[in-house]
Amino acid sequence: MTNPTDSIEFASLLCSRLCHDLLSPVGALNNGLELMADETDPEMRQRCLDLLADSAKTSANKLKFFRLAFGSAGGFGDAVPTHEARVAIEGMFSGAGRVKIGWLVDDDMLDKLPVKVLLNLALIAGDALVRGGQLDIGAERRPGVTEIVVRAEGPKLVLDPDLRSALAGTLPDEGLASRTAAAWMVRSLVTSAGGEIALSPAGEPVLLFGASIPDQS
Repeated sequence: MTNPTDSIEFASLLCSRLCHDLLSPVGALNNGLELMADETDPEMRQRCLDLLADSAKTSANKLKFFRLAFGSAGGFGDAVPTHEARVAIEGMFSGAGRVKIGWLVDDDMLDKLPVKVLLNLALIAGDALVRGGQLDIGAERRPGVTEIVVRAEGPKLVLDPDLRSALAGTLPDEGLASRTAAAWMVRSLVTSAGGEIALSPAGEPVLLFGASIPDQS
């Protein structure tokens, strides 16, 4: 990417990431419909219906997540109910049964920016749990600042070095792509707000992300 501050080009990277994640469940919907068209056996038709239902649910869960993580959270005011963020994260990860979610957020509402950061950090950490594991998500509002912590632990943790560089602010412009766009966005949003991003060193058995975001009001 020649100019990472180009909003149109950057939006295209986020769209590419979203389309990549939706390709599998939407493709499964198409396959299920094709099978249904030619299938007459009642048992097989039921299996097709089950496939369609699972694929539709997965697609809806991903869209709900990306609406909050990448979009403007339309329909909400300046703050987002934390229950919405929890449901979005659980829909992304807990459905397959590989990742167990620990929710450590007591506040009922958080500003849109902390919610966006929380969701994207959870996405990056959850994807690093390639064999499943525990994903703990915490957030706390204190006077003048919101603190976010995301912790991932599992039998195999793999964080792409480019994602680590994007979060640390050391990714060169040419390294920005659809797979690193979310991490780059998190770094940009937090630092633009006068906040800080922290992450655990490479090679540690536990992956930790932290963000400190000053209130914008």
